[in-house]
Amino acid sequence: MDIREKFGLKVKNLRENKGLSIEHLANISNVDRNYISDIEKGKRNVSIVIMEKIIHALDTDLTTFFNDKSFKK
Repeated sequence: MDIREKFGLKVKNLRENKGLSIEHLANISNVDRNYISDIEKGKRNVSIVIMEKIIHALDTDLTTFFNDKSFKK
């Protein structure tokens, strides 16, 4: 699994655990819902600006998000 897939899976898991739809996450992060869908599928190279928007909308921070064993090799 590459980093795009790991990032997308983590976004999807956090989103679902918080009971958010893709559309709601798109609204609160100000990121297009189709773009979020592609991120969750591991199809996008995400900029750090978009990462920050999504991570903050998921009510976490960059350190907490990436300090997870799912990102370890």
